[in-house]
Amino acid sequence: MESTDEEILHYYEQGNKEQAFRLIINKYSRRLYKHIRSIVGSHETTNDILQNTFIKAWRAFPNFKLDAKLYTWLYTISTNESLSYLRQSRTRNTVPLEISDATINIPAKEADYTNNAEEISLKLTNAVNSLPEKQKLVFRMKYFQHMKYEDISKTLDTSIGALKASYHFAVNKIKNYLSVS
Repeated sequence: MESTDEEILHYYEQGNKEQAFRLIINKYSRRLYKHIRSIVGSHETTNDILQNTFIKAWRAFPNFKLDAKLYTWLYTISTNESLSYLRQSRTRNTVPLEISDATINIPAKEADYTNNAEEISLKLTNAVNSLPEKQKLVFRMKYFQHMKYEDISKTLDTSIGALKASYHFAVNKIKNYLSVS
């Protein structure tokens, strides 16, 4: 059974810091891996960034505000680590997008469903990858990961209004891209 954030923080407050952190890793590794992988694409790079995320979190854990959500805090660290990697490696325009868990609401004929789904998936991937970096990140967080604007705002340290504008522009650019291609 998975521990709650309250249980994890209780372990930490009682001096069992290693156990608390093991529980954090067990609880959030998969979700963070998926998030990081959607940004950087490569399995090896994702593992490196995930490890760096947990190292930074371990070092910063004494400063963690107990009223904050653990996942939002870890998500922020992993996002910053991923973006830092992209800036350093200059691979911004070649970042693949995994949409295996996404639901795409585009009608397709039943007989051609598989071919159409693959084609639609590729078009959507290309459309999202054509977005500016911030719009791409906001779109992924909102559309694919179903995050609330409040959580995205905390993660990216941006106002909700700016996020809504970025998402709106991203959706319009994707619609235009899909209607042309």
